[in-house]
Amino acid sequence: MIRIAWPLVCLAVLFGPLAPPAPPRADGAIRGRVEVRAERSMRDTRPDPGGLGMAPMRDMAERRRSVVYLESAPRSAFEGSDQAHARLDQRNEQFMPHVLAVTAGTTVDFPNDDRTYHNVFSLSKSNAFNLGRYAAGHSRSFRFMNPGIVRVFCEIHSQMSAFILVFAHRYFAVTDDDGRYRIEHVPPGTYTVAVWNETIHGDPDRKNITVGENGGEVDADFRVQ
Repeated sequence: MIRIAWPLVCLAVLFGPLAPPAPPRADGAIRGRVEVRAERSMRDTRPDPGGLGMAPMRDMAERRRSVVYLESAPRSAFEGSDQAHARLDQRNEQFMPHVLAVTAGTTVDFPNDDRTYHNVFSLSKSNAFNLGRYAAGHSRSFRFMNPGIVRVFCEIHSQMSAFILVFAHRYFAVTDDDGRYRIEHVPPGTYTVAVWNETIHGDPDRKNITVGENGGEVDADFRVQ
């Protein structure tokens, strides 16, 4: 005798044949290149914060680095960042790297790899801090809880500066030496992609892109004038 799964029969009668489960959506990637005009990136466009004398950066390639990011992101992007760590070195009286991007909740270590004292601080409203003076071979840390742009300085060496961009999600990337970037694991959907560079004044450049249901790669290039 053949046994019939009566619950399935009832569902088929009421709602028709059971549909196969929908295939899982595939994540995609956003990639491209940010071109920064060399003559503009060579200029020191930063205002003087509180009387600090800002000397030009020695490594102009660092000044050309940009951060590309999604202006809004899926809710899942806000999970799992509380224990993240990053590092901003002090070497040859410079911050390395000059541009750092992290998620909110990340603790950044500031090791002193020089042979002199440093004092790392920021007057930024979103994440103001002052680590005090500490000697070579030591390191101090600060946890960045609030999204925003943080400008970092050394009280002792006026030529030292860096930018830390703190995001409420993980969909961002810093460009490499050639200005290229890649944002991985982007769920299907339509997004606004924006670019930040320290030479940009006013609103950032933006592009609207769509990641399809099958994932894949989407190109988005920018030019910083």
